[in-house]
Amino acid sequence: MSTTRPYSPGDRGPEPSGASGVSDGEAPVPSEPVTGRHVRSLSLVGQSGVVPLARDFTRQALYAWGWLPAATADQRAAAEDVLLVVSELVTNACLHAEGPEQLRITCDNKVIRLEVSDRGAGQPAPRTPHRASRPGGHGMFIVQRLCLDWGVVRAPGVTGKTVWAELGAPA
Repeated sequence: MSTTRPYSPGDRGPEPSGASGVSDGEAPVPSEPVTGRHVRSLSLVGQSGVVPLARDFTRQALYAWGWLPAATADQRAAAEDVLLVVSELVTNACLHAEGPEQLRITCDNKVIRLEVSDRGAGQPAPRTPHRASRPGGHGMFIVQRLCLDWGVVRAPGVTGKTVWAELGAPA
């Protein structure tokens, strides 16, 4: 799993608006399909209860995009994995990066990409060695295990980073 690549390997390449998810002062990303892709963005600056807020926002997107309600156990598990990864990424930004600034969700027919932007300077990484019996510190291990890939993007001259993770769409 990656912790430095700005996007996963494959033919999709970087996000059209720049992999950092930073919009350079532009208007928020619309919640409409963009050339076969769905994009939703939520500002978390100054919000309280950001983890449940991010989960609810993501759940609404999953309903809008047909991931929920799930018809099979595999589809339900895929949606629950997405919600868990959102929780872990936003929680990490709260605990280690001065709080999250934005959640961006992009979905096509094959992959859902979650991006959490923050102003922190740290580099997220799974704790090694992972000790399941130790309380806390499991967030990035969970992200690594559930995701197809994940990484960190830093924009030159901009404070902070965007942590992204990609999960496969349910069959």
